[in-house]
Amino acid sequence: MRDWFRRRATGTGASPKPARARKVQSADADLFDEEFQRRLEYLAIVSRRIYNGRMRAERRSKKTGAGIEFADHREYAAGDDFRYLDWNIYQRTGRLLLRLFEEEEDLSVYILVDASRSMGMGDPAKLTYAKQLAAAFAYVALANLDRVSVLTFDAGMSARLAPTRGKNRIFKVFDFLREVQPKGATHMGDALRTFAAQNKRRGVAILISDLYDPAGFEAGINQLRFAKFEPFVLQVFDPAEVRPELNGDVRLVDRETGEHREVTITPRLLEKYAEAHAAYRQRIQDFCTKKHVAYQAVQTDVPFDDAVLAVLRRGGLLG
Repeated sequence: MRDWFRRRATGTGASPKPARARKVQSADADLFDEEFQRRLEYLAIVSRRIYNGRMRAERRSKKTGAGIEFADHREYAAGDDFRYLDWNIYQRTGRLLLRLFEEEEDLSVYILVDASRSMGMGDPAKLTYAKQLAAAFAYVALANLDRVSVLTFDAGMSARLAPTRGKNRIFKVFDFLREVQPKGATHMGDALRTFAAQNKRRGVAILISDLYDPAGFEAGINQLRFAKFEPFVLQVFDPAEVRPELNGDVRLVDRETGEHREVTITPRLLEKYAEAHAAYRQRIQDFCTKKHVAYQAVQTDVPFDDAVLAVLRRGGLLG
């Protein structure tokens, strides 16, 4: 048996019909309603201490100037500002040394959402859940005055919300995410290579995906690592992907390629599949641990705000 869970052969029958796409779009119209926004505000309040203490304070630029954290001394040169001379050292040694400080710099947060067809599976769809996670992480970052950009990808980079700042800009994030629909195949390596080439300002890159890429998940994550981004990987999966409710003779169809296979489902086969799926998730975790990349698996039946708080409390993301 091939690792067909990696090939997204997780359903039966033909590809989703246009009516299904309209249903998803209609559901997403109410995705960020008042209740969702209230939960976001609560999430921001609860996470503020974690975010400020663990995240922002640990990220200062290496540039030096008239900031707030002392960094080093250097010899005074003609034209330097007298205000930054260290007079205590001058009194002790007679040397004119200038005090240097680390400047605090905005953190750039890139939220990369997998919008390939495999993300359309589930109830709620994995993409719908991924949109909620993306909006929540965006809100936490915007509330703390970081620069946030949201991007979607499938075989390549497909859509982009330009970097923005300020909590009120969350409505632009909502508008952007509402329009995203599942389409195309997954080629994370190519897509994230393009992302790295197009974004020279480094920062945190939050990757939200089911990680079902025929070429493997490693290439995409490595593109972020090699380009000096700080990747955080959120693998989103539906409970039905762990233990599909299938039995008897079925025709499995890959959502992205149309490839199909006739299979006879037995309890033993389902058990082997569940073991294979768990082993795949473990392989991702082992890879990320080895490469010092933060990783979290998130199941779509967990409330989005609980998942976000668990990620923040675990540490590593944005800090």
